[in-house]
Order: sequence, then C-alpha cells, then structure tokens
Amino acid sequence: MQWAKLHSKARFNLATSGVGAFPLRGLDVSIDQLEINGDNSYGFAPLQHAIASKNGVDSACVVEAAGTSMANHLALAALIDPGDEVLIESPTYELVVSTARYLQAKIVRFPRREENGFAVDPVEIRKVISSKTRLIFLTNLHNPSSVLTGDDILREVGDIAASVSAHVVVDEVYLDAVYENTPRTSFHLGPEFIVTNSLTKVYGLSGLRCGWILAQPDLARGMWRLNDLFGVMPAHPAEMLSVIALDNLPKIAARANKLLNTNRELLKTFLGSRKDLLTIRPEAGTIAFPQLASGHADAFCQLLLEKYETSVVPGRFFDSPDHFRVGVGGETVKIREGLSRVGAALDELAARH
Repeated sequence: MQWAKLHSKARFNLATSGVGAFPLRGLDVSIDQLEINGDNSYGFAPLQHAIASKNGVDSACVVEAAGTSMANHLALAALIDPGDEVLIESPTYELVVSTARYLQAKIVRFPRREENGFAVDPVEIRKVISSKTRLIFLTNLHNPSSVLTGDDILREVGDIAASVSAHVVVDEVYLDAVYENTPRTSFHLGPEFIVTNSLTKVYGLSGLRCGWILAQPDLARGMWRLNDLFGVMPAHPAEMLSVIALDNLPKIAARANKLLNTNRELLKTFLGSRKDLLTIRPEAGTIAFPQLASGHADAFCQLLLEKYETSVVPGRFFDSPDHFRVGVGGETVKIREGLSRVGAALDELAARH
C-alpha cells in the first residue's frame, strides 16, 4: 500500500487496479440532498438496506466498512486470535497477508498454480488444513490474475473449512467486473462463508469508501462492536452519496463495462503480440498478471517507470518476482499508449541481453 501511494504515480498509470473515477456530476446529485450528520451509530439504515438488497441478504448480515481493505481487516480481527492458523492463497493481495501478520496469526499459504490457470485447487487446501485452522482466505475474482472461481469449487472449500469449524473469507471486490451474468455472492453458499466487498474497484467510486462485510447476524454484531475501536463513525455525507450511487448502479456499471470491454481487447491484442510474456488472459476483471519469460520484473518495472513514464505493479508484492500486475481500468487512450510503452521497455531489455 505504501508503494501504491508513493511510487505508482506515472504519466501512464497501469498500476491502478480500479476503474477510472466516476464523476460526481454523473450521479445527478445536489448539495441539498446531503447532511453532515445523521443517525448512523451502527449503520445508516438506507445504506444497510441498499447493500442488503444488492446482495440478496437481510440487513442484519451487513456491516459497513471503509472500503474492502478495512472490511478485510475487520473480518480477520473479529475471527482470529493471536496464534490462530490462517490459510491464505498465494499469490494474493499483499495487504491481507500483512493484516494477518499484524494480528499475530500463524500464516499458512496454499498455492494457486499458474500452470493450472491460477485456479483454486481444494486438494492444495486439504494438504495444509489442520484442526488449528480458523480461517481460509480467497479472492474472487482472483487478485492478481482476475480468474473466476465457480460455486462448485467454493462449496468444496466451504466443506473443508466446516470440517474443522473454520470460516471462509472471500474478498469479492472484483467480482462485479463480471458485469453480465454476474455470479451471486458466495455468502449464500453456507454459514461458514463471510464476504467482503465495496464499490471501490469496478465502479470508479473509490472516494466514497463504501465497503461492507456480509456475515451471519451474530458475527455481524460482533464486527460492529469491534469497529468501535477502528472506524467508530463513518462520514455521513459519504454514506448518503453511497445510497445514491447504489440506486444508480446499473448506469455506473454500464459505463465501466463499456470501458473495460474496450481496454481488455487492447490488452489481449498486446499480450498476443508478445512472446516474451506468459499470462492467463482474463475474460473479466480490471487486471492481469503477466510473467516475464526470463528475468526479474523489478528491473523491468524500474526501466518502464523511469524511462517510459509508465507504472505497473512489481510481482514481488504478490510473492511472484518474475511477474507484474497491469491494470486496464483507465482512459482508453492512456491504456493504449501505456501498453505500447510496456512493449518498448521489454524490447529494450531484450536488446541488452
């Protein structure tokens, strides 16, 4: 996160994983629709109902959070004690690993192997699960590859977790980037599932910090109380804007879907032209995770930034130093030029060797 805040900015930013910002004017909202203060001690009722309706759950299962990262922190903090065993996929979003480490969990990794298309393999989970496991963590769509995990596999993971009385936390922040025939949230697969999500990544609404956790009501109540130590009270104008955004989500999603369909085609064409990159080509999502056919990605990322004014995320943040993550949620003209510069940097590295 520190790298993202301090070192990812560039003229052509392919490091950002979300869709470009949706403009406030697009919500057709006026200042007199907002209030600075409101009744939001343990959730703003209209927002609770809007999130519940979106996910097909009871509002008692919804816990507001400041984006998905805070939702993950809150969920993990509520579920594990120091020394508890936590199973986390690899590669994955680095902040989750750091959060589990901060909470003094015993972290056990299970692989999502590139040769298997970064698929979740329940066999790998069975190899490492134990009676001490309290939580299994997954992302869906997978961060960093955008691979979708279907319900059949998720149910099997849930059965494995239930066999040792553990929970499954699924970060679904990219799931809605399957804009057409979007899969239902995995929260509905069983009581062992807890889901985190937000409007931040696939709608261009990051500034609202509208995130949430879906959990069984008893767990949800505990998470609300625990949040008294962290967030205390959310910013009420942002809650009101989030309700308006959720009411307008089909329009916002249509804009994002059109942009990503165009940009993913650019990405697919680019990847198809490069024999020096190996990758799973995403059918959905905002990101991809190419592997350099040879060499360490850090030198490539540094050259790309310093000489070609283009940023991507070094794979070391995902335990994959020969990879880099590229985001295609920005303006199409900048994505096209940024990919061209990625190619130029790759060509220069090849010429050096």
